[in-house]
Amino acid sequence: MRVLEAPASIRNAVLLTHSDPAGIAAATVTTADAAKAAGCELLTTSGELRDGERSEGLRLVDELPGTPDICIVLGGDGTILRALRLFTQADTPVFGINFGTVGFLAAAERGELDAALQSAFTGGFDVIELPALELNQGGPGAVGLNDIAFLRKPHGRVAELSYMVSGQEVGGVRCDGLVAATPAGSTGYNLANQGPILAWGVEGFAVSFVAPHTFTARPLVVAPNDVLCVRNAGREGVDIAIDGQPSGELAPGEGAEVRFTNAAGRLAQLPGSSFYRRVREKFGLLAR
Repeated sequence: MRVLEAPASIRNAVLLTHSDPAGIAAATVTTADAAKAAGCELLTTSGELRDGERSEGLRLVDELPGTPDICIVLGGDGTILRALRLFTQADTPVFGINFGTVGFLAAAERGELDAALQSAFTGGFDVIELPALELNQGGPGAVGLNDIAFLRKPHGRVAELSYMVSGQEVGGVRCDGLVAATPAGSTGYNLANQGPILAWGVEGFAVSFVAPHTFTARPLVVAPNDVLCVRNAGREGVDIAIDGQPSGELAPGEGAEVRFTNAAGRLAQLPGSSFYRRVREKFGLLAR
């Protein structure tokens, strides 16, 4: 994982927000005022705003620019992931301020809003490159910064999934699903499956199982150049979700490949931030 410098000059920014956290209206106005004071043009769409969220420092546009200097997120991990996906083809760093629940990807907490915005608009942050997982079906959008999951349908039969790595069959599992997770996503759905936490900077991805109906199914870590192939060996279709969003179906007898790719997203972090300190602060019981 490379650590990059912030953009030398921040002249335009976009704003994405959480759907409905407490205090988001006031935080939006504060962000717009900070952008204006820094001489930065802040853009957003009407879909990101609610009543009362207006400021001279905020300009509404029909479509966000493709390569802004920075993306400011007022929200949780889901909104930060939305921003990272939006700018996977750009060099735009995503600066998250946590207005969600966990906010593992956020650079700062809501109580640090003023100081965080000062750092964001003056380039006082580092940028880390995040890897992703690519699915070989689904076309545009088939890239997960967090995870790609193969899940049994609601009220459907237990899924029967076989999986291979680099052409070698590893096993077959009757389960509620299989999750392939990036290091950034390893503290999400994968962790809930008792999968391994991968430190940021690890190259490779974790594979874990949702409610496996066997004692022999164990999580594993796949090397970055190895390809995971998941095949639906059951009689019903299996849903595919990318970063928690519905992304198609794996039909009976059909297979799909998952590949690791480097440097798909750019995440802003404050200097001195540590992955291991973040784990302790967000999941403190893990460190006791």
